Amino acid sequence: MTEKEANLSKNFMDQISPKTQFKKNKINNVKKVIAISSGKGGVGKSTIAVNLAIAIKNLKYNVGILDADIYGPSIPKMMGISEKPKSEDGINLIPVKKFDIQCMSIGFMVSENTPMIWRGPMVASTIKTFVNKVLWNNVDFLIIDMPPGTGDALLTFSQEIHIDGSIIITTPQDIAVIDVKRGIEMFKRTHVKILGIIENMTSFTSDDGIEHFIFGKDGAKNISDKLNIQIIEKLHIDIDLRKSSDSGLPITEVSIDHRISKLFLNIAKKIIKII
Repeated sequence: MTEKEANLSKNFMDQISPKTQFKKNKINNVKKVIAISSGKGGVGKSTIAVNLAIAIKNLKYNVGILDADIYGPSIPKMMGISEKPKSEDGINLIPVKKFDIQCMSIGFMVSENTPMIWRGPMVASTIKTFVNKVLWNNVDFLIIDMPPGTGDALLTFSQEIHIDGSIIITTPQDIAVIDVKRGIEMFKRTHVKILGIIENMTSFTSDDGIEHFIFGKDGAKNISDKLNIQIIEKLHIDIDLRKSSDSGLPITEVSIDHRISKLFLNIAKKIIKII
């Protein structure tokens, strides 16, 4: 690449980068906002968001969860919710309550098989509706299940909503780590504090006691070492966690004494301490 080409590339990137000056708005009746994010899909972000929300609730806080993944909402399935939110004035939405968690998702308003064929402005408008016209009730911690990648939805939240901290979810796999680095850079540019990394699917232990690193090793460690971001926890593959997520009965709610539930409780304590 010539020097001229390099300069053109930099100028182009400067033009399309997120603006450095923007007003971030607080969400009414919400004290702290925690974004659960990932650079790519399929890393277990929604599973962690749901179980973290319930773990924080189990610590006696009022908790809400907002499903911001417009194109692939998972919260209705994972929380076992099929009802639609109510509105007393025809304008504002009342969150659906399940397991003592206040919940809101685009998935409550559309059928499971309906594709969300929306352009960026429609996505941004929907997110603003969820933020400004949802009647959250005295929420101590609002967990936002972010969409994967660094597209319109994530950018809208990062630029316009006051987020107290973000948690980055990754797997050890190299391709996941590459995408996570992009997500971390976007949060830095939009001035969102990164609380730490949770590495999901770190390994799987078979019945013979052998630990298998299916997706490689040290993905989160490499990010942590290079970018100086702490690893909050490493979660190993657990079939009970998968089954509970598919059934709509989160393991942190129905099996409080399970090893995974105790792990999420420790994660919740760490996050509350550092946020």
